[in-house]
Amino acid sequence: MAADLSVGFIGSGMMASALMSGLVAKSIVADPSAITCSDVWQPSLDKAKDNGFTATKSNEEVVRNSKDAIVIAVKPFVVADVCADIMKEASEAVVISIAAGVTLDFLQRKLPGRKVVRVMPNTPCLVGEAASGFSMGDLCSDGDRKVVETIFGSVGVAKEIKEVLLNAVTGLSGSGPAYVYQFIEALADGGVRSGLPRAVAVELAAQTVKGAAEMVLQTGTHPGQLKDNVTSPGGTTIAGVEALERGGLRAATISAVMAATRRSFQLGGASEEEIRQRCIAFVSADVKSLEA
Repeated sequence: MAADLSVGFIGSGMMASALMSGLVAKSIVADPSAITCSDVWQPSLDKAKDNGFTATKSNEEVVRNSKDAIVIAVKPFVVADVCADIMKEASEAVVISIAAGVTLDFLQRKLPGRKVVRVMPNTPCLVGEAASGFSMGDLCSDGDRKVVETIFGSVGVAKEIKEVLLNAVTGLSGSGPAYVYQFIEALADGGVRSGLPRAVAVELAAQTVKGAAEMVLQTGTHPGQLKDNVTSPGGTTIAGVEALERGGLRAATISAVMAATRRSFQLGGASEEEIRQRCIAFVSADVKSLEA
């Protein structure tokens, strides 16, 4: 996409700042000043100004200055007020929300006649390695899809999925970095317990996780096969894998994703009955796909 994409951000916190920097770094936006951002917290605006962005306290100004996309990057409880500000200005820009739990239905009710998209990014966005899932609203075009893919592709990977699965994205990649940090910490602790200096253990653990992830992404080989490739009969690795299985790593990780997914449903206002019915629907869909 040409380096003249016109994008604005309502909310200028860490995630928005990372996206803005990514757009400039990838030359998707030619100049930082072409991005207008707003925030209620002055230090965020000061930081944005220091980085060359056009900063303002006016959400309406963001809308006026942003022709292609407006990103809502605020806490969920603020979204309704932000939508009211957006509706004060005529605009053809696609409105992209990264607020957790805020549904397309809510956005479409608060922004009637506007094109809306819901995105679930994650914090590795801050280092250009995000894993984002997004769902398009009813009025969006293929051009709007390209805008979303361009914005979020500037800081990692962006995959379009059905909205009902965005809660699962939250449970997996949205919350997933925390699970991986815990694993890195535990891996490093094992190294320290075995005699390595703490700094060396942390660096080796983090690089090991990074390298293993790249092996999965670059080779396309199933993680189980890659695990088997380094697990020699009677060797050190299978002894370690056995210990992980005894400790319940696999089951605990699956449970963590499911718990975070359920919590995402709850934060979105779903009742326990709705959550149960949706989970049944997922299982039924899986069974039907297997029977097809």
